[in-house]
Amino acid sequence: MSKKLFIETLGCAMNSRDSEHMIAQLREKEGYETTEVLEEADLILINTCSVRERPVHKLFSELGGFNKKKKPSAKIGVCGCTASHLGEEIIKRAPYVNFVLGARNVSKISEVLHKDKAVEIDINYDESEFAFDDFRSSAYKAFINISIGCDKKCTFCIVPKTRGDEISIPDDLIINEAKRAVTNGAKEIFLLGQNVNNYGRRFSSSEHEKVDFTELLRRLSKIEGLERIRFTSPHPFHMDDEFIEEFANNPKICKSMHMPLQSGSTKVLKEMKRGYTKEWFLNRVQKLRLVCPEVSISTDVIVAFPGESDEDFADTIDVMKQVKFDQIFSFKYSPRPETEAEHFTNVVDEEIASERLSYLQALNNEMVDEKHKELLGNTYRVYFESLIRDGFISGRSDNNLVIKIKASEELLGQFRDVKITAIGRTILTGEVVA
Repeated sequence: MSKKLFIETLGCAMNSRDSEHMIAQLREKEGYETTEVLEEADLILINTCSVRERPVHKLFSELGGFNKKKKPSAKIGVCGCTASHLGEEIIKRAPYVNFVLGARNVSKISEVLHKDKAVEIDINYDESEFAFDDFRSSAYKAFINISIGCDKKCTFCIVPKTRGDEISIPDDLIINEAKRAVTNGAKEIFLLGQNVNNYGRRFSSSEHEKVDFTELLRRLSKIEGLERIRFTSPHPFHMDDEFIEEFANNPKICKSMHMPLQSGSTKVLKEMKRGYTKEWFLNRVQKLRLVCPEVSISTDVIVAFPGESDEDFADTIDVMKQVKFDQIFSFKYSPRPETEAEHFTNVVDEEIASERLSYLQALNNEMVDEKHKELLGNTYRVYFESLIRDGFISGRSDNNLVIKIKASEELLGQFRDVKITAIGRTILTGEVVA
């Protein structure tokens, strides 16, 4: 009988890809198969996120539950960004944990598995050329890391302290991985990096050809059988005209752009060390919509960053009204350990912070609802990738609309033209017309 692996993944798409890498290594090298039943697992992994709200509390709460439910012989491993941050403290606080594996040390999963109380959290470890075994949770699309780490110094963000300096993965490894995914049935790839359009800034060896992100997109688009390319997240600072024009004119690149704003105030952006101004952000949006009118734009917003005044918040609202984002991910600021902003003292009152977040979210919902009213009766080319309840399957349009239809799983992995018959804020309903 094969050994059983239970894995819980928290946080971003890069964490999901790291989990796929660990599953692949444990399956090929250690003979594990995944299970969704914690009680039958021989190995339990929690792949943590340090960005989400109260990450440390969440981790130890989850670990306590795992320890109560697991069978006596099962091992527990803590992986990911919070593992990188806390290291040995995890085992001190939860001595039943067998090992700790940082976000930059995924390739060492077999090594730590056989070394009790191992702690591997070196954020300078270079995995950029490690050949992971293949495993993907979806047969229809492939997540592909194109870089590891982050060179930005955003004052609110812990990621550089948990994932280390940015290193780009050589383009030939990325292209070969994409080709394998397409051979195995994927028609869409999703490129991952903390700042994907900073790709090529640094490789682990000077021998690698200097390829930037725009050129990488051109090379990937030549893969036969690959129909769609998505990516996240580009940094507004690196959105030059060449990149925007390639995005607009390359038919394989999906017309959906995630542009993390964080704040509409130039003063706050400077405090955040984001590297751009309100005017630059709006200029990039204007350029993008000029050359690609069909583009959908999503964003991240932090409200009530230390020192944010009413005028600063008004600047954020002004950007919201000018851009009319198709989707936002919005949060109240909360301090993270080992970040510069953790020590800022000009904290915004909690009640004011809550009021600002509620106002911003209500405004966005209103704008999205108005936009979606105009979609009724429109037809979109949809790539179906998920089976959902009540006899529906769902997929995404080129510009990232989530659309469901009444259909069987036989359409999964297929493209169809779909006419929108009902609208919702997050998901649309349609019927196949071709």
